[in-house]
Amino acid sequence: DHFAEHMNLMWDLQALAFQSDMTRVFSLKMGRDSSAPVDPGSGSTSSFHPASHFGSSPERILDFHKINRYHISMLPYFLEKLKSTVDGDGNLLEKTVIVYGSPMADGNIHNHRRCPLLLLGHGNGMLEGNLHLKAPDGTPMANVFLSLMHKSGMDDQTFGDSSGEFALNG
Repeated sequence: DHFAEHMNLMWDLQALAFQSDMTRVFSLKMGRDSSAPVDPGSGSTSSFHPASHFGSSPERILDFHKINRYHISMLPYFLEKLKSTVDGDGNLLEKTVIVYGSPMADGNIHNHRRCPLLLLGHGNGMLEGNLHLKAPDGTPMANVFLSLMHKSGMDDQTFGDSSGEFALNG
């Protein structure tokens, strides 16, 4: 019932799975669309999925913004958890790549082009950090994933609807 407590438990489990080497990959969906709960801590009276279909209403856009701001406020707990967990000669945050974002750039039309993504961690030196990169119009989000795959040593030529690599450095 308490979203923040639920998320901290999920982050704890993921950090423990990384620390114990049970997995190197996980996916976590924060928006509980099918049950459509309202998260009182967000300051919104809307649930995530209906709020994502905001139309052109400035009030509904701001309402959706409140929910997203609340969701992203859950990340520092996880980042600090990874940073404070020793892993060999570094910490888990240095050795991890976290992709945070949405599969929709515009929930009204289910557009998945130019979705905002946040990449965190350094992935054992794969990512420089402290960069803001903007994709040209029409760039598939899959290009970022293809580039991450290549930097991880995979040699796949395509991923999803990728059209090439996306430069992950400045």
